[in-house]
Amino acid sequence: MSTIADVAARAGVSKATASRALSGRGYVSEDTRNRVEDAARDLSYVAHSSATSLATGRTQTVGVVMPPIDRWFFAELLAGVQESLFALDYDLSLYGVPEGSQTRERLFESVLPGRRFDGIIAVGIQPSARELERLKQTGRPLVSVGPYSEGSSAVSIDDTDAARIATEHLIELGHTDIAFVGGSTGAAELSFGDARRLDGYRDALRAAGLSAHVRAVAADPTMPGGYSAAAGLLGDRRHRPTAIVGVCDEAAIGAIIAARRLGIAVPTELSVVGIDDHEHADMFALTTIGQSPREQGRVAVRLLTQQMDHPDAPLEQVAAASALVVRNSTAPPR
Repeated sequence: MSTIADVAARAGVSKATASRALSGRGYVSEDTRNRVEDAARDLSYVAHSSATSLATGRTQTVGVVMPPIDRWFFAELLAGVQESLFALDYDLSLYGVPEGSQTRERLFESVLPGRRFDGIIAVGIQPSARELERLKQTGRPLVSVGPYSEGSSAVSIDDTDAARIATEHLIELGHTDIAFVGGSTGAAELSFGDARRLDGYRDALRAAGLSAHVRAVAADPTMPGGYSAAAGLLGDRRHRPTAIVGVCDEAAIGAIIAARRLGIAVPTELSVVGIDDHEHADMFALTTIGQSPREQGRVAVRLLTQQMDHPDAPLEQVAAASALVVRNSTAPPR
């Protein structure tokens, strides 16, 4: 099996120069890089990750911290992160652990500080446990994905604005009795992003003079959670809302299914709008606020590699694209 020394000898350069040429780290002239790459190709040389780490001082590994990936958003975002990292010949170490668990506390207290990563991508971090601040103390380049990004480069949509636009769409159609499914009166029970979406819903009603109509129904941000909450909400004929804003598309789709089970026509009797543009949103003709978590994952990797290559560069906050996508789940009230 060929070694970096064999490649260097064939190209007529030092081992350090050959390593820089193949890793892309550090300056090497174009002519030298081509000679080294030709030599590596002729010798069928494949760099070993341990050797690369010794030569560059990097592990070629990025730590990714996020909630469990049983939700579409996190699975899509992870796919974008993984695609981009693999294209750069980086490995990833994934830590998908529930918020508030002992495992998560141990992760931040002892596991992550002891691991050798070139950088960390943190997804959906909660500010209550000062998790982002603790990650910054590890001294590694850090990028966050989500609404909480104190002191780090980050990519996210404006969750407050997304829910406000979704609610305003219903108000513009003529709805005044609009419920929010996925909210909770106890802020500690909400993720930071979901709490901002609830704020956006309330802001829109307040601006329209509809504060007396605020109704936030607690629900898990899942299809079963949205179904259960909406079934209870819609089962009361006398106090049934004419429209629902889901904290996410999963909750909104659950609400549509509940309405159908109860014989309530969508959108003629009930309008429903979600947030995220889930892969099933079009199947349910769901009006939603679109975003691309996979693209956010790619942007997160770009921001992280910029930090790793240029540690003194200023932090960068990227506002991911989001826009109202109107389908057939919303209409003026009867």
